[in-house]
Amino acid sequence: MKQPYYPKEILIPQEERLAVLHRKGELHIGIPKEIHLQEKRVCLTPDGVATLVSHGHKIMIESGAGEGALYSDHEYAEAGAEVVYDRERVFGNHLVLKVEPPTPEEVEMMKPGSVLMSALQINVQKRKFFDALIKRRITALAFEFIRDQHGMFPVVRAQSEIAGMASILIAAELLSKPGISRNLLLGNLSGVPPAEVVILGAGTVGEFAARTALGLGASVKVFDNSLSKLRRLQTSVGRVIYTSTLQPTNIANALVNADVVIGALRGEIRTPVVITEYMVEMMKPGSVLIDVSIDRGGVSETSELTTHANPVVIKHDVIHYGVPNIPSRYSRTATIAFSNIFVPYLRRIAELGGIEKAIETDIGLRNGVYAYRGMITNKTVAEWFGFDYRDINLIFLK
Repeated sequence: MKQPYYPKEILIPQEERLAVLHRKGELHIGIPKEIHLQEKRVCLTPDGVATLVSHGHKIMIESGAGEGALYSDHEYAEAGAEVVYDRERVFGNHLVLKVEPPTPEEVEMMKPGSVLMSALQINVQKRKFFDALIKRRITALAFEFIRDQHGMFPVVRAQSEIAGMASILIAAELLSKPGISRNLLLGNLSGVPPAEVVILGAGTVGEFAARTALGLGASVKVFDNSLSKLRRLQTSVGRVIYTSTLQPTNIANALVNADVVIGALRGEIRTPVVITEYMVEMMKPGSVLIDVSIDRGGVSETSELTTHANPVVIKHDVIHYGVPNIPSRYSRTATIAFSNIFVPYLRRIAELGGIEKAIETDIGLRNGVYAYRGMITNKTVAEWFGFDYRDINLIFLK
């Protein structure tokens, strides 16, 4: 019987290609109670905790951490979290997850070489905060810098959507406040002229403020110096509305007839001031100015910081609302939004083998790193506070 013919290449031993799998990591996550004034949000809901626990991760949460969002210790315990009263034990976990940036004293509670995920809020930070991170060799990621696969900032967008919608709802409430307001319904009835809403800024806050105001039937005008943002907002709201660049004369004319003004501009460091005190003097008595940009200085010369307990001040008969953390007023909604974002991120970090591999692999996550093992890796932070700068991309360059 004739033997089958085999080409020489088949008879020579071939190299074997093996699939290289990432070893899944077990995350030990600490969630402390927020102590910052007015902060009621928490990063994970009980459902989010249950999801992570079901995938083998350990969650330790400080007692009372969810109370501001109306989540009880019992709910977290039932979801599989370990509820503790010892704050230092929570900060002793390898990964600390919180909403507000920790104080330098809280950073001192963290173990050397551990990981912090929180907001950074660079405009209100002091050098001693970064000194504490460097001393403990902490790897720190800022929520506001993390990008998704589409290049967007998911945490910032989610909270901005809440702030935009809430600004109109708060304005509607203040417009009917007895004794100080115009006693107007923010909407549109047959035969009744609609309320006039002026929005300064066409970003996410401005977009969702416009959509909410239009949904109630108000007449809306939007100002921004970015024509692309104005076009995108027109497309998003699905109708043609009045838009303009930030021309002082146009702004002044719009404010004279405005019932509600929403300040939603952002700047690199400080929000540009586009409303002068004289413009405010010309506004209708009892009209409302909601300055969502107050955390970066505000859009008006007359704006000032207020609190959820005492949210308004009256200047030139205009109601000024300057609470810097509007989403915290809707803490349960904001917490659910946080959890929906963080649970997939945390699972991905674990699936990639831990924070080191995740930072190396995920460019969007890497964008959020401003300190790596005690080295400052965000150029803005380094220049602002006088630290040596190390490019995170070069650290992971192969």
